[in-house]
Amino acid sequence: KCNRGNLMDAENLIEEHFSQSIQAKTETISKCSGDIAKAGQMMSQQLISGHKILCCGNGGSAADCQHFSAELVGRFERERPELPAIALSTDTSILTAVGNDYSFDAIFAKQVRALGQENDILLAISTSGNSGNVIAAIEAAHQQGMRIVALCGRDGGQIKNMLKEDDAFICIPHQRTARIQECHILIIHI
Repeated sequence: KCNRGNLMDAENLIEEHFSQSIQAKTETISKCSGDIAKAGQMMSQQLISGHKILCCGNGGSAADCQHFSAELVGRFERERPELPAIALSTDTSILTAVGNDYSFDAIFAKQVRALGQENDILLAISTSGNSGNVIAAIEAAHQQGMRIVALCGRDGGQIKNMLKEDDAFICIPHQRTARIQECHILIIHI
């Protein structure tokens, strides 16, 4: 049986989560709108110029990479020509072979070196900014002459110090992973 007290507690918890999400998005837009615009313009220009976007992240960020790539290759809200994007987290044979033969930190960097070309973009997603395999991918992308769009959270971790002036850094000013990821998916849709 459901008692009224438990139901009210659940409703309060739901309202609290929605309020926190709204607050995180409000803070993000006030602090990051210029960075989001820079990233969007950079990606658009490179796609128009015939370049592609490679995406990497772990866990929920890997899912966000797949979501982003699917929207570019398929469609998002309207019909348009297909756009080249690859989520580097999707090929289990590459991930397990590289992870086994080298290390988990090499799973994205090896793919960046194999698939990335000068002026392509790496969309690097890490809520902490400290994911070793994403950091290695950024290093590999810079070596390839690629530009980076980094989506992070908290204080930006190690990634914030790795980026060049012509890269884009979007850091969600929140500590909670769920709120950071909710802002990341909104930015991806933008």
